[in-house]
Amino acid sequence: MKLAVVGKGGVGKTTIAGVVARSFAQAGRDVVALDCDTNPNLGLALGLSPEETARLASIRESLGDGGDHAPTPAEILERFGATGPGGVRLAVVSRIDRPNPG
Repeated sequence: MKLAVVGKGGVGKTTIAGVVARSFAQAGRDVVALDCDTNPNLGLALGLSPEETARLASIRESLGDGGDHAPTPAEILERFGATGPGGVRLAVVSRIDRPNPG
């Protein structure tokens, strides 16, 4: 299942995404969350520390400085991700150029 949470700024997208992701993980599902927000704070909603959330955001920002993008989802999670206390795997991404359907 793929789920996107979108909408106008300040309406609670990050909070809703965090609750849904943690709920699915608690129910035993494998969950990967991608924070594509220009102000990435999903890590906080998933229980990561402010320092870890900032670290993930800084990795994403460095990609604009000529850093190397990861070619596969597994590599994105390995290089740019972290796992929250509830088991949700999170990556902060700048954009998805060529999404792989399915």
